[in-house]
Amino acid sequence: MLTPDILSLARKLWDYHQMNHPLEKCDCILALGSHDLRVAERVAELYHQGWAPLMIMSGGLGNFTQEIWTESEADKFAKIAIEKGVPPEAILIENKSTNTGENILFTQKLLAEKGLNPQSFIVVQKPYMERRSFATFKKHWPDKKLLVTSPQISFETYPTKEIPLERVIHIMVGDLQRIKEYPKKGFQIHQEIPAEIWQAYEELISAGFDKHLMKE
Repeated sequence: MLTPDILSLARKLWDYHQMNHPLEKCDCILALGSHDLRVAERVAELYHQGWAPLMIMSGGLGNFTQEIWTESEADKFAKIAIEKGVPPEAILIENKSTNTGENILFTQKLLAEKGLNPQSFIVVQKPYMERRSFATFKKHWPDKKLLVTSPQISFETYPTKEIPLERVIHIMVGDLQRIKEYPKKGFQIHQEIPAEIWQAYEELISAGFDKHLMKE
């Protein structure tokens, strides 16, 4: 049940997961695929605002989308961007990756094959995936300049029928666990987690928000 206390704890995690980077002009916009198509709309918005001349849509079918889609995340994102007026020649598609690490590694391979070497990136993800995306990118591509952004949506207005708030909370809890544990596995750089954020995480687990926790 989403009591006021649960919502207060969840907001703490929501705020922590966001990086709040101010935008600067970069060489490339990298969209990390997901079940939230508003990410693609944000990418198109950034392109039209002139933040970068090239975009890469990265994503095959991941944990959530393999259950609901047959078309890759990257291809869906590209179609939305084109519908929003982005020229197809400004879009590269990487449609094989199944997780954030593969998003980065497969994008590196794609750019190498194209003979491209952008030095600065705007990575676009869901609001509550900003920090984990940042930590993963910097692990695999530490020499590149990186800014992270997401659809400009508040905690209160983010949930939809397809992405209910309960599911968002489960994911945020699991992603916070990954932010803590993945550096030990070599998947991400270390990110400091304030004590009050970790306490909120533990209280949410005690309240039953544990469906996205690592299984091992």
